[in-house]
Amino acid sequence: MISSNDFRTGSTIELDGSVWRVVEFLHVKPGKGSAFVRTKLKNVQSGSVVEKTFRAGETVPSANLEKRKMQHTYKDGEDYVFMDMETYEETMIPPSKMGDGVKYVKEEMDVNVLFWNEQVLEVELPTSVILEITDTDPGVKGDTATGGTKPAIVETGAQVMVPLFVSIGEKIKVDTRDGSYLGREN
Repeated sequence: MISSNDFRTGSTIELDGSVWRVVEFLHVKPGKGSAFVRTKLKNVQSGSVVEKTFRAGETVPSANLEKRKMQHTYKDGEDYVFMDMETYEETMIPPSKMGDGVKYVKEEMDVNVLFWNEQVLEVELPTSVILEITDTDPGVKGDTATGGTKPAIVETGAQVMVPLFVSIGEKIKVDTRDGSYLGREN
C-alpha cells in the first residue's frame, strides 16, 4: 500500500484491476476543508490518461512490478522472442508492447522487460544503440559536420537522419528515445 502523500512522478499503483503510473501530482491544501492530492495517471497497458483526486493520506495498493533483464534472440513472425538470462525461458512479445523503440531492436540486444502478474507491460531499451548503416546517399568530398543531414537506413530497417559525411557500412550511435543521431562509433 502507498499513501497518496507519497506519490511521486513514476510511481505505479493498482486501480480497477490495472496498473497506473503517476505522470503528475499536486498536493493541494485549501484554506477551508481537508487537503487532497490531484493526480494525472497513465494506464500502463492501454496508454490512456485520466485525472483523479485522492484525499490526503488515502492509501491505494502499489503495483508490484518485476523488472527482468532479457536478451532478444530472434523474431518469430511479427513477435519478438526474448530470453531471460537467468532462467533461459523464452517470452514472445508483440511489437505493440515495445512502443516506438521497436525500430531499434536487434539480435542479442539486452533489454529490461517490466512484468506485472506475469504479464509483459513494457520493454525498456537502452538509451542508445550502435547500428550499421545499410543504405544512404554517398558522401561527397567537402561535406562537413555542420552542412546538413540526409536520411539513412540502418540494419534494423529504421530511418535515421545523419550528417552528410556518413556513408554505407559505418556504425553509428542512435538515441532510442527520439531516433536522433549521436555520433559515429569506431
